[in-house]
Amino acid sequence: MNYTSLPINTYEEVMPRNGFLEVENLVKSYPTPDKDDFVVLDGVNLTIGEDEYISVIGHSGCGKSTLLKIIAGLEKATSGSVRLDGQEIHKPGAERMMVFQNYSLLPWLTVRENIRLAVDEVLKNANRSEKISIVNQHLAMVNLTAAADKYPDEISGGMKQRVGIARALAIRPKMLLMDEPFGALDALTRGKLQRQVLDIWENNRQAVMMITHDVDEAIYMSDRIVLMTNGPSASIGEILKVPFEHPRDRAAMRNSKEYFELRNHALNFLDRYFAQDE
Repeated sequence: MNYTSLPINTYEEVMPRNGFLEVENLVKSYPTPDKDDFVVLDGVNLTIGEDEYISVIGHSGCGKSTLLKIIAGLEKATSGSVRLDGQEIHKPGAERMMVFQNYSLLPWLTVRENIRLAVDEVLKNANRSEKISIVNQHLAMVNLTAAADKYPDEISGGMKQRVGIARALAIRPKMLLMDEPFGALDALTRGKLQRQVLDIWENNRQAVMMITHDVDEAIYMSDRIVLMTNGPSASIGEILKVPFEHPRDRAAMRNSKEYFELRNHALNFLDRYFAQDE
């Protein structure tokens, strides 16, 4: 696959005018014993399309996980607004599903039962045969049909994460939120699972927001990369457009000039803020 040369775009140039998810003037702060509040996020503005894959990168303490939790409804913004499909987000909802780094599986339930639990909770109007079909479909989607009746302690870390992804997708959310979903995996497993998740997304497009520390992972998987400034009072420093079409060929990408330009641009941004933090 040959990739054509496209410029690296920054924040102002790549913000869509209208988005499926809209974060506007978001501020998150916590009270302290002193008079001044501790400000984690300060004036974050971001829009995401309904079938767009976004990665968020920044140094530890920049508030990227806090931003994800606010979008998930697990935390409340101090000021500003977050809207999904025009509706203000105030609490968790089935239209936004989280995939965590630590798998979050119930150890006394099998792979199938962990997925079925979410389906039973959310898709209450589906009948028994429909629920069985949905579970089986998503087991197949993440290549876990053969492991369906195993318990979490009988499967690998990569398989556990696939269960978490299947469970999130099985309730048909409008948006998938992933907090370093591959961070606990070894390099070989991580690369394989990245490809599997990208295959699923390319065949079942939806909005995705992923937190990561891995620039290569962000370039490989994302349509755009959000670069956060350092905390406290973190905000969006730049948003980079990834100039590669889907489906993606990892080897071809890594051999392209555009890949190295984008990678170096992101790393230079992060190095610059790391140096400022020193």
